[in-house]
Amino acid sequence: MGRFFSAEHDDIQKGLTTDVYFQRTEAILKAKGLLDVHTRSEVTVADLPDAWPWAVLCGTEEVVRILEGREVDLYALPEGSLFTPRTRRGVKLPVASIDGPYGQYCSLETPALGFICYASGVATMAARCKLAAGSLPVISFGVRRMHPAMAPVIDRSSFIGGCDGVSSLKGAELVGKAASGTMPHSLVIMMGDQREAFKAFGEIIDPTVPRVALTDTFFDEKAEALMAAEAMPGLRSVRLDTPGSRRGNMADIVREVRWELDLRGYTNVGVFVSGGLDEVKIKELAAAGASGFGVGTSISNAPTIDFAMDIVEKAGKPIAKRGKFAGRKYVFKCPDCLEYEVSLRRDDPPKCSCGEEMRWAEVKVIEKGKRLVPEEPAEEIRRRVLRQMGRAAL
Repeated sequence: MGRFFSAEHDDIQKGLTTDVYFQRTEAILKAKGLLDVHTRSEVTVADLPDAWPWAVLCGTEEVVRILEGREVDLYALPEGSLFTPRTRRGVKLPVASIDGPYGQYCSLETPALGFICYASGVATMAARCKLAAGSLPVISFGVRRMHPAMAPVIDRSSFIGGCDGVSSLKGAELVGKAASGTMPHSLVIMMGDQREAFKAFGEIIDPTVPRVALTDTFFDEKAEALMAAEAMPGLRSVRLDTPGSRRGNMADIVREVRWELDLRGYTNVGVFVSGGLDEVKIKELAAAGASGFGVGTSISNAPTIDFAMDIVEKAGKPIAKRGKFAGRKYVFKCPDCLEYEVSLRRDDPPKCSCGEEMRWAEVKVIEKGKRLVPEEPAEEIRRRVLRQMGRAAL
C-alpha cells in the first residue's frame, strides 16, 4: 500500500521540508566558518489580508516544538494574541524572535513560517466569524476542503480563533472536546425517506449527542423542518445546507422556517445554517433568526498571513536588509487596548494613545534550547482570544 503525500514529523523536524536555498546557504556558511555566527531574526508581517485591522497569532506551539533542543532562545507573543502588523509609528511588529547561532535554525525557517502563516490565517477567520455570530455557536466544518493531514491543525486553529466546536475526530481529540456534527444528506438518501432517517438517528445515536436534523435533501426546507420536528423527539435544531443553485435568499428561507416552527409550537427548535458562510453572511443570517452556524471553506481556506523571518542582528551588531528595521526590539502592549509599540530598551516602556503605560508583551519561551513555559491547552488560548475580541471590531 502506497504512502500518502504528506511529510512525516521527523522530516519536518530535520528541515527536510525547507526551501533548498537554505540547505545551500548552510553548506556555504559551513565551508566559510560562518555557521556559528550569533544572529537574531524576527518574524513580522507587512500587511494583513483583505485589509483586516487585526489578526490572531496561532501556530507558535509548533514553532516551539521544532526549536526545542536547538541552541537558541525564542521570544514570542503568547499564542492567541490579537495583533496589528505595525505599531502606531509604522514599525513592523515582531511577533516572534529567534536568538542564537544561525546554523541552529537556518534550515527551519520554512517550516516555522509555515506553521504560523497558515494557522494564524485560519484562527483569524474563525475569530471574525465568531465575532459576527456574537453569542450564537459557530462550528468548524472545513476539514473536507483541505488535505486530510491538515485536519488537526485546521480544527485546533479554528477552535483557538473562537469556534465553539470542530467536526473532525482527530481535531476534536486535539482540543479536548467531543466532535460536533449533524447528519449528512447521504444518511437520508440511504434510508430512502426523511422521516425514517430522522427516527433512526434518534433511536440509534447516543442520547448525549445533540439532535440536529438536516432538512433540505428532497423537499422544501420548511416541509422537511416540520417533518423533523414531528419525527425526532428532543430535536434541538434543524440544519439548512441548501445548495447555492437552489438557495435563493437564504435569510428569507431562515425567516420562513423559523416562522413555521414557531407557528406550530416548536419555538425551542433552532435553525442552524451551513454552506458557503463567511462573517458577512453570518451577520445577515443571525439577524434573520438563525441560531447557529457551520462554517467550512472560508475558515479552512482562509487567506494566509504572509509572515517573513529576517536577520536584524549579526555578531551583536544591528544589520538588516532594505525595508526592515535593524536591531533588537522590545515589544510592548497596552493592557486595556490592542495597541502595540516597540522600544530599543526594555526599561523604557512607551505610553499608549489612551495614556496607559504599556507592558512588555513578549514571553521568553525557549532558552538555549530548553523550554521555559509549559504548553497551554487550546481551551485556555481560546479564552485569551475571546477576551481580546471583546475590544475588537470587524
